[in-house]
Amino acid sequence: MSDNLTKKDQRDRSKINMHEDFEVKYWMKELGVSKEELQRAVDKVGNSAAAVRKELSA
Repeated sequence: MSDNLTKKDQRDRSKINMHEDFEVKYWMKELGVSKEELQRAVDKVGNSAAAVRKELSA
């Protein structure tokens, strides 16, 4: 099912959704990493943005 277009920018920025291209691109730019690096971090620590930030800064 597609995103509800009536909700404007109400994304949960505390989670990283690797199944949405626009979210992957956002987090790649935000964290300064490649898609592969982002995927490895999410696979290792889960989709919590805080946990992924911590993992990538370690």
